[in-house]
Amino acid sequence: VSATSDRDEPTVIDLVPKEFRRKGIFPAGRLDKDTTGLLIITDDGEFAHSMLSPKKHINKKYVAELDGEVTQDMVDNFKRGITFRDGTECLPATLIPDENNPEKAQVIIGEGKFHQVKKMFITQGLRVKKLKRVSIGGFVLPENLPLGQCRPMLEEEKQLIFL
Repeated sequence: VSATSDRDEPTVIDLVPKEFRRKGIFPAGRLDKDTTGLLIITDDGEFAHSMLSPKKHINKKYVAELDGEVTQDMVDNFKRGITFRDGTECLPATLIPDENNPEKAQVIIGEGKFHQVKKMFITQGLRVKKLKRVSIGGFVLPENLPLGQCRPMLEEEKQLIFL
């Protein structure tokens, strides 16, 4: 769970090795329980606010495995912006089909509404089978970092987020 504590579920803070834990750390943003990938944990509230502020338009890139093929119509719809059944409007997004697997795509969004990527695909008649966040801004999840593991972020990597 993307939280500092939870009575019923383990949290991302529980994954942080003891040598990296310190008072006041928290996840900057959230991932759905069934989404993997990049989640930044920090104790710097100003940094987190800057990264998460909608005014900053920090892009987040995901890789989605789907239960059907991505079409050009879907790419165009994402580019125009998706509206959910309840009237919630999403900003335009980028959908990039995988050249080798038509049931896989990259999605780049500049906001982070509740279950946004999954709901965007539902409007197109597809369900997300797997979702992984691979970058925030210009900072890319290191490929050699195993699932459930973490490492300290270098100062220059923090600046990549705002590129």
